[in-house]
Amino acid sequence: MHEDEYLALARKSLKHRVETGRDLMLSEAGELSEEMLSRRAGTFVSLHINGRLRGCIGTITATKSCIAEEILRNAVSAGMHDPRFPPVGASELPHIVYKVDILDEPEDINDPNELDVKQYGVIVSCGAKRGLLLPNLDGVDTVAHQIEIACQKAGIAPDEKISMQRFKVTRYE
Repeated sequence: MHEDEYLALARKSLKHRVETGRDLMLSEAGELSEEMLSRRAGTFVSLHINGRLRGCIGTITATKSCIAEEILRNAVSAGMHDPRFPPVGASELPHIVYKVDILDEPEDINDPNELDVKQYGVIVSCGAKRGLLLPNLDGVDTVAHQIEIACQKAGIAPDEKISMQRFKVTRYE
């Protein structure tokens, strides 16, 4: 079975960190496409075991020199630093299913009617508090639920006024 290069890089990065204790450097990652080495974008890496979330960390906008660097860092962060889970152990590595989302630039919206939970992710903001929820997630079937979860992640109370942005993703799974 051929694995997409985005998923392969996430898998290789986390495996390297768990097995060696150090981060995989871009120069050690092997041959990568021009897009991965030249395009900059926010990137999320999600880990699942037996259909259940095991870690998910990402960046809303680009923080590194290229998508490949974002994936290298976010795969390790999802596996080792997601505060909801203990660090991934070596025995779990063969069971992890990876998803990589490459985010388009967010756009401001004024109304929840401009959202579609299958097509758009949402970013909610209130002052310095900001929460994000990716699109097309199992169990998130309404825009109201999508916004509610994003607000909870940000620590925004239901009565606080929020601003919203939407974004599309290219998902590799």
